[in-house]
Parts: sequence; C-alpha cells; structure tokens
Amino acid sequence: MNRRKVVLVALTGLLLACTCAHAAREEYEFEVSVSIPTSRFHVLPADPGWLSREQRLQWSLLNSTLGGLRKDFDVKNEGGAIEARLDGEAVLSNGDDRHDINLQVLFNGKELKVGQAVEVVSSADGRQGKRVLLEITPQLPSDGVYKPGKYFGNVNMMFNAVLPGA
Repeated sequence: MNRRKVVLVALTGLLLACTCAHAAREEYEFEVSVSIPTSRFHVLPADPGWLSREQRLQWSLLNSTLGGLRKDFDVKNEGGAIEARLDGEAVLSNGDDRHDINLQVLFNGKELKVGQAVEVVSSADGRQGKRVLLEITPQLPSDGVYKPGKYFGNVNMMFNAVLPGA
C-alpha cells in the first residue's frame, strides 16, 4: 500500500511538473513570400522591404538641412539597355504650392525627368546585370529656406527594356 501511495504521489508530481512546463508558451506566425523575377529583364531593389514603408527624410536641427535617400537596385536586361523616366513630378508638398520641395532623382547617376526617358543602364551593363544606386536629393527652395510643416510626396519611376537596334 505504501508503495502504491509513493507511485501515486510521484505520478501526481510528474503530471503537475508537465503542466507547469507548458504554462508559459509563446507562438509566432508570419507570412513568407517570394517574387522570382525573370532573368531576362528586371529592375528590383536590392532590399525590397523598404518599398512598402514610408521613407522619412532626415531633418538636421543643427544646420537646418534636409537629408536624402540612397538605395541600391539590381538591374538586368538580356536584350540590352534600360531606360527610365518619372511618371509625375517628384516633390514634397505641405499643401501650399509656394512651399513645395522639389526632389532630384538620380538612377545610376542619370537624372530622371517627367515624360522624358533617359538611358540609365548601358547595353553592356544591362546584358551583364549590375547593382546601381538610386539617389533622391531634396532641392533647396529658391529663397534658400525650408519652411516649417509636414511634407509628403511620391516618387514614381518607370523602367523600360530598350529593344536591340532601337
């Protein structure tokens, strides 16, 4: 009988220990995805996560300057060169057109303009594939002073594969 009580007490203790071991629990669930580009033509950010987040330009209180944005892109066009243009003005606005902040957009060192395609990757680099830099630089207003306020804007870039012989 004593042996039976000892076994019962031991089993009860083991059961309680197992229950306590699982009383604290953490679980994580997240989505995973991938977009595999065609090897023939692509213009993709090296770190694609930033595209889905607002990019905050840094304001320096010390010298009243506004910082820009620099991001790497991986580009390739087995057929040759790549052209780019802006699909709308690149500007930060606070709702008052008199205080807009124009943005200069350089892709691989070439300035992008609205409605005017410019070759941003040569045929040789396009065929090989290359990592290039996107630079967005705020332009100082004509009066030389950034006006206080909250500014928002979009930069819309369009890329085209240049056909051989075009």
